[in-house]
Amino acid sequence: MSFRSKPLKLLTRFIFPKHLSHTTFNSSTPNHNIVTLISDSFRTKQNWDTITKKFTSIKLTPSLVEQILLQFKNPIDAKKALSFFHWSTKTHRFKHTLQAYTITINLLLHANLITDAKALLESLANQNPQTDTVPAVIDSFININSGSHCHSQVFDLLIKTYAKARLTDVAFSVCRYVDENGFCVGLSSFNALLHVTVKCNRFETVWEVYGYMIEKRVYPNSVTLRILTDALCKEGLLQRNVDAVDRIIGKRNSHSPSVIVNSSLIFRMLEKGEGEGELVKLVTLLKRLLQKNLIGDSVAYSLIVHVKVRLGDLGYVFEMYNEMVRRGFSENSFVYTSFIRAFCEKGRVDEAIGLMREMEGKGLRAYGETYECVIVGCADSGLLKECWSVFEEMLSVGFVPSVLAFDKMAEKLCVNGDVEKVNEILTVLLDKGFLPSDVTYSHLIDGYARNIEVQGVLKIYYEMEYKSMCPGLSVYSSMIQCFCRLGKLEDAEKYLRIMKGRSLVPNVTIYDTLIAAHMQKGNRDRALQLRNEMASLELQHC
Repeated sequence: MSFRSKPLKLLTRFIFPKHLSHTTFNSSTPNHNIVTLISDSFRTKQNWDTITKKFTSIKLTPSLVEQILLQFKNPIDAKKALSFFHWSTKTHRFKHTLQAYTITINLLLHANLITDAKALLESLANQNPQTDTVPAVIDSFININSGSHCHSQVFDLLIKTYAKARLTDVAFSVCRYVDENGFCVGLSSFNALLHVTVKCNRFETVWEVYGYMIEKRVYPNSVTLRILTDALCKEGLLQRNVDAVDRIIGKRNSHSPSVIVNSSLIFRMLEKGEGEGELVKLVTLLKRLLQKNLIGDSVAYSLIVHVKVRLGDLGYVFEMYNEMVRRGFSENSFVYTSFIRAFCEKGRVDEAIGLMREMEGKGLRAYGETYECVIVGCADSGLLKECWSVFEEMLSVGFVPSVLAFDKMAEKLCVNGDVEKVNEILTVLLDKGFLPSDVTYSHLIDGYARNIEVQGVLKIYYEMEYKSMCPGLSVYSSMIQCFCRLGKLEDAEKYLRIMKGRSLVPNVTIYDTLIAAHMQKGNRDRALQLRNEMASLELQHC
């Protein structure tokens, strides 16, 4: 038989002579010999059973495993490294360290064995599913000791792996930690993360990730815009944001996805009500979007004015705005409303109303939010006549107020004794689809109670019950005070019992009112009982 006829058998005998094939390895066997013998066994493609029999007595340690893996640093040996990795797991039940995973994955990536690398990355991600493990995982790849540098693709694959496992917070942590260490995250990784985050309905995270992208100068492509448009649809915010852009441009238009998406990002950041530092950063973000033609000029400049209005110093911003207009900037309802809101918040309601009239005189149409700013401003300033006038104007042009704006006006009018006017207009609004809150009804009950109109109080209370709206503490407080003023203590006690039965704890005002009413009627025992009850609840006067 020629040497060529049995090359593998002879080669095996050459590497593993008979006197070594059943050798028992122990702690006295030199480590470098074991590393060489095991790595050579995998290079010669011996089957696992043969290798297991030869090395059955070997005790694998993290150090030994890592040394063996490092023997396969040439790309042509990457498959052998993977084979050893799996062999040690299956035959020795060896639990691989983070370093062993890192070395093997890096070897596979340098050999362009992407599918195998992804499989190990999935296993690694499943073993490290918390955000607090991210630094250790990333540092392990950055500080890799495999005879070759960290493969540039590994972090993108890791982000996609975490995203695929729906560990979106961990994936985002990887993005940030990788960036902190000087590595770039690719757009495809951000898109993968955004896609899964939208599928999980985690919309706050979606826009946080997108804002981070822009901050790091990673700009969207058509895939990104499609994902974010889908997010807006699922949130139910697409039409609202399209309408907001329409107010800036002044007409209903066919806006590009880029304008809608990037405007939506800015609107969301503004709604979060961040501090001055965040608003300044927002202006920088807007300028960056403008430079990359990701948002229209009119939209960008209007939003910049809006942000600067939020930052204060209205005089300076107003001068800046007028200069913009002189240079050809088209005035719009959105910017006017920004100034109107700011003037109202500062109590300069007359100037706000003047701006609204000026806006209308220029052919710019006020919208719901414009009216609401003035209504709330007038109510807060006690200008009830002007408040009611603007409210009626708002209804006449077809707008239905928000609950917040109506409640603010209702509260002031009810305190002023105009509860019937509020009740009448509420009836009109209900026909227009207005959905009152429990606060709305509380103001009505308080208004009727102030006027000592028991039937009005009971009518509103029963209406709340009919609509399955649970009356709150303020409702019962108003009702009990009303009955006590009229000397109807039995009714007052009745609603006290109902209130307690609904697990509502009476406040100091309720107890004081009941105690005073019982003392006036000569019911000292009941008054003392209520006083002791109040003390047991440790309620104190402010």
